[in-house]
Amino acid sequence: MAISKSQLARARSHLTIGDMYRLASDFAEEHGNDACDYAYRAVISFEAEGEGERAYFWFLLLVMMGDIVSCRVDPDGIITIH
Repeated sequence: MAISKSQLARARSHLTIGDMYRLASDFAEEHGNDACDYAYRAVISFEAEGEGERAYFWFLLLVMMGDIVSCRVDPDGIITIH
């Protein structure tokens, strides 16, 4: 049975800010100093391919990893967005 694009779009779930910070934290923990470089390369690659939504997702992860690495945000704490 094939899945159409519209069915796939309806099946997508949305990540919360907390989910995104957890993902960024796990990615940074697993890949260390290379994590930001990987995320930056993903942004450039997806932009070049015309995949703006995917590029934006990786850009957000890159920003969040920067916050985590510089200790501006504790991903295990309560995250407040102003």
